[in-house]
Amino acid sequence: MESVNRTQLNILTAIVLLTLTLGGTPTGHAQTSGAANTAALSKSLQDVYLYWRNAIVGKNYYAWKQITASHRVISIQNRIVSEKGAFPADIFNLPAAPPALNGLKLLRARSKGVTAKAVYFGEIDFGVGGKPTDNLLVLSYVHEGRSWKYDSAEFVNLSSLKDVRTQLQAKNYTYIDGAAFMPNGVRPIKPIVVARAKYITKVYTYCPGREVKVSVNKISKHRFQDIQRAEVVAGGARDGMNRLTYTIKNLPGYSGDDPITIRVYLFSQIKGVKPVNVFQYQTKKGEKPKAQGSVTFNVSAAIGRRILGR
Repeated sequence: MESVNRTQLNILTAIVLLTLTLGGTPTGHAQTSGAANTAALSKSLQDVYLYWRNAIVGKNYYAWKQITASHRVISIQNRIVSEKGAFPADIFNLPAAPPALNGLKLLRARSKGVTAKAVYFGEIDFGVGGKPTDNLLVLSYVHEGRSWKYDSAEFVNLSSLKDVRTQLQAKNYTYIDGAAFMPNGVRPIKPIVVARAKYITKVYTYCPGREVKVSVNKISKHRFQDIQRAEVVAGGARDGMNRLTYTIKNLPGYSGDDPITIRVYLFSQIKGVKPVNVFQYQTKKGEKPKAQGSVTFNVSAAIGRRILGR
């Protein structure tokens, strides 16, 4: 199929928020020098992912916590309490196991300072049916203490970038040598620990061929690339006025004019109560979106009563 279905994307959303580690030492260069160093880094990072995947499949919280990047632990905890879920049990509440690396080709493994990235290409299978096509899986790592720790996974769907897919299939790797696939060497900032949300809130984005970054109340940070997906807002929306900022840019190789959408929804846990759309920015096909924006949206007392069933 030309693109993953929504279930696959939901799986990836959960996978992106999980973490793990194994040995390795950081370098001070954008890319490890020498075939031996590159091979050693590749093996170390691959072992990290495999160990993390085993921890997830085995639902081993203590192993997971021990090998998880510290900033990611907080991010995952924030997501779960923002959905009014149970931490740590909900860490392992996934519809399917993370994708295996079997059959994928490792194209690049690079490190810079305390960060590293590994780029895989092939039929990435989330195990939810259908025949996957060739796409990219980018795994990111952070070095903490004396070892690499797994940070996040990013699925790059190439259905809107067919020329790029063809180039990669022909072993032309120019696309993945761009800045977006390079480790930046910057240690991620630990997010603020949030309390259990009053309202379950999600940011929804439809952004074919674009990258969209969204911030809600300067706490919840989101990044979407060429995807249709919703993510949980850390801490949820507040009563009264809330601040949302966004940036939009084309991904390399995209020159289309598809519409784009950013929305914020509040979700009720009361059966029969539909989500409430409290913010929307949307363009029409052919309309150029704003490169950036800063807006407010209001959660009124009436909306609060409707969501909470009071």
